[in-house]
Amino acid sequence: MISQHSQTAKLTVEVSQEQSTEEMLLDAIARSAQEEAIAKLQDFIALRPDAREVRKALAVKLVYQGYLYDEIQTILDVSRGSITGWKQAYEEGGIDGLRLSYKGRKSYLLSAQREEVLSWLQTKDIWELGELEYKLAFEYDVVYESKQSYYDLFSEAGISWKKTTKSNPKANPDAVAGKKKEIETLLANHRVEIETGKLRVFLIDECHLMWGDAVGYVWGKTDQEITVPVVNEREKQTYYGAVDYLEGQLLLKAYDKGNSENTIDYLRYLLNESGEQQLLVLWDGATYHRSKEIRGFLAEINQGLEPEQWKIQCVRFAPNCPEQNPIEDIWLQAKTWVRRFCALIPSFSHLKWMFEWFIRHTTFDFATLQMYGVCSKLK
Repeated sequence: MISQHSQTAKLTVEVSQEQSTEEMLLDAIARSAQEEAIAKLQDFIALRPDAREVRKALAVKLVYQGYLYDEIQTILDVSRGSITGWKQAYEEGGIDGLRLSYKGRKSYLLSAQREEVLSWLQTKDIWELGELEYKLAFEYDVVYESKQSYYDLFSEAGISWKKTTKSNPKANPDAVAGKKKEIETLLANHRVEIETGKLRVFLIDECHLMWGDAVGYVWGKTDQEITVPVVNEREKQTYYGAVDYLEGQLLLKAYDKGNSENTIDYLRYLLNESGEQQLLVLWDGATYHRSKEIRGFLAEINQGLEPEQWKIQCVRFAPNCPEQNPIEDIWLQAKTWVRRFCALIPSFSHLKWMFEWFIRHTTFDFATLQMYGVCSKLK
């Protein structure tokens, strides 16, 4: 007679064997399905479809071959979200789910994918719209109908459309920093003379106003083109300008071009406008600023005087870095102002008049104007 314990043990062994057999069967079916999937994916890859389709198929194939997602990310340089999405698309639509024309693809990013894209957009400072479009199409199978959807992503990532500014790669940061310190020290040592009006500090530069500078943005009807009559956009007027470091006013004079002769004439103009004040001129190293004619003029003006009594002392900025001169911001402000009225300017002579009017009726006060130290006029 078999004991109850023995019967129970036998039953347990039989059930365990049945479970083991079932698990083995399921494992075998799963392995067969994986092998079949791998074979189909390999056949698809062998057909050499679009590179984006190959990338998807390779990612899914590696998943079925047991590779970790982190390993696949490194091998194919794709995101985890992309791998998950491609695997899901394959399981839902088979090989067709990996094709670019697959109708089951989403026209939006999943939450995790959106976070990945926003994080990716932090990896560079400058972007082209095409880079974002390619990223979304290649990795996430997302192609937006409206450009605004891409703009919204840029905005969410803290990236905005902006005009670039020029910088000269030849500029030496150490030389620029050293020159800034030199000028700061020079102005600090003469602060009393500057604030009492004995010494007048000028930041000098030349500006070339062109008729084409009048073209700008205006409000107009969406379906109508706004035109500005410009016969010769390269027609230009050269201006010499010197902004008073203490007063914030700019002394403007028009010339046919920038050269030694006109530079000397402009320096004489500044002397006449400054009475008995000595002048400290800060300017760039333009060829005609350091020509033989300019050196001769300065020697003549300062003849017989000790350096501390010179009528004009000239100090050059470090080379290849116009940002050292705050007057560049004034030229930009003036050109921006006239562009506001571009549709109302009938001729280049009118453009010049408006440019000059703005300069002569504006006192400039912005942070960079006293970038070498703050001076206050003493009463």
